Amino acid sequence: MENAFVLELSDSKFKDLFVCFCGYAQCGPLHGFGPAVRSNYLLHYIIDGKGTYRVGNHSYHLQAGEGFLIEPDVLTFYQADQEDPWSYLWIGFSGRQAADYLEDLGLNSDQLTFQTDQGKELKRLILQMMRCSDGSPASQYQLQSYLYAFFAVLSRNTKEAVKDTPSRENFYVERATNYIRNHYASEIKVTDIANYLCINRSYLYKLFQNSMQISPQEFLTQFRISRAKELLATTQLSIEHVASSCGYQNTLVFSKAFKRTTGTVPSVYRTEHRKANRKKLEDHQELLEELMREDSLKKLHQGKG
Repeated sequence: MENAFVLELSDSKFKDLFVCFCGYAQCGPLHGFGPAVRSNYLLHYIIDGKGTYRVGNHSYHLQAGEGFLIEPDVLTFYQADQEDPWSYLWIGFSGRQAADYLEDLGLNSDQLTFQTDQGKELKRLILQMMRCSDGSPASQYQLQSYLYAFFAVLSRNTKEAVKDTPSRENFYVERATNYIRNHYASEIKVTDIANYLCINRSYLYKLFQNSMQISPQEFLTQFRISRAKELLATTQLSIEHVASSCGYQNTLVFSKAFKRTTGTVPSVYRTEHRKANRKKLEDHQELLEELMREDSLKKLHQGKG
């Protein structure tokens, strides 16, 4: 279960760096998201509680004051702790210079986690962003200013979290997942991945089981279906086009794989997701006002204290 407050944006007049969505969530025990693939960058910052972030063969156990980066087209999973579930804020963004700006924060594919003591300021900025929802030029410029302020705050005293050093064995897994990331839209098979790495299939299977507890085929399928879910939810592409964009030339095979993974067929998933999004938009204003009142009450209480 997740109590989430979300602002989603469909377009931006800015190109170098722009907000795609942002939000704040209070998660229930073991609430998780994924495995999933995103088309843009995401930064999560933990307000309180604990949880786990998993990407490739790395798992990061994070707590309040820490955050993590999700990169585009990378299969990730994150989950709240059972005993002390986290609350976090997040911001999704994209743009031609996004990767360069992240480098200024010390974040990239080799460094996906960070620490900062600027949580109150980051939360304030997210709440301000969520007010910029009417799509007017004034709101877009205001939102852009908050985005740059968000990066400015993070750059003040961002400290690197401990980085795991991959073993020599996991070197193959990282290369395999990168190969899948770059070629999932083609009709690649596990044999192609093994041939690319110059190892046999059975050894590749063993490596994936040891580091990720799934087979290479399962990882490939999860990656493709996760990408398909995003295309179904965010584009008007036909089911056939979504299938071919995710490495399935046969729509029936795609539909069977999608249902096996998600429990529903692509057309129903698209309909239900859009219905849920409409409900979110209807609830958005009321939820945002509730969160703002809660934040104001906390400030008032702190002022009296």
